[in-house]
Amino acid sequence: MQTLHAFVAQHGYPCVGAKAALARGGIETLLCGPITSSWDDAAITRQLVAFARRWRARPRLFASFVVIFDRGSPLTERQFETALWARLQSFTTRDRWLGFDHDPRVSSDPADPNFGLSFGGEAFFAIGLHPGASRRSRRFRNPAIVFNLHAQFRQLRAEGRFETMRSTILARDLAWSGSANPMLGRHGEISEAKAYSGRRVEADWVCPFHR
Repeated sequence: MQTLHAFVAQHGYPCVGAKAALARGGIETLLCGPITSSWDDAAITRQLVAFARRWRARPRLFASFVVIFDRGSPLTERQFETALWARLQSFTTRDRWLGFDHDPRVSSDPADPNFGLSFGGEAFFAIGLHPGASRRSRRFRNPAIVFNLHAQFRQLRAEGRFETMRSTILARDLAWSGSANPMLGRHGEISEAKAYSGRRVEADWVCPFHR
């Protein structure tokens, strides 16, 4: 059985940020039931908030929180996308119930180029993985959602390292997957919501997430 660590550690795997997080012991995982079920949503939300709190107490680069779901029945890319956004909507609602406001450094509107998720008052970017993904870099044996903090991207930009790392990831993904990911853009120029599921969405695609 392929673990997340083995998946990221593969030679040539494109995301050098994930590789750095793995090398530094910065990947935290949570195992849950099927992604199509809301059964674990409350527990996942609490763990996301706790992860944000731990990061604020000790800020560091290359830290990720990964929810790995039970394999369940095989999902198409569209079915996975539907389940992914249902979970993100539920986590966001529960985060508000816990009394947290949306991180003001990002927009809560998925159509806004400055959109970002927010849990525990910290902005996050989500990456969906699943067995039915068309892109090799997203094709993991279990459905999973990787949560990365926006603060890490801001720090890399401040240090002048972001564009170099981004270019490296794009080049490696081209070699790994055989094509460049058309959904990846720069934050502030295009909504990151289009990249979450890993599916190549249509030009008129409307995100199912609501503020």
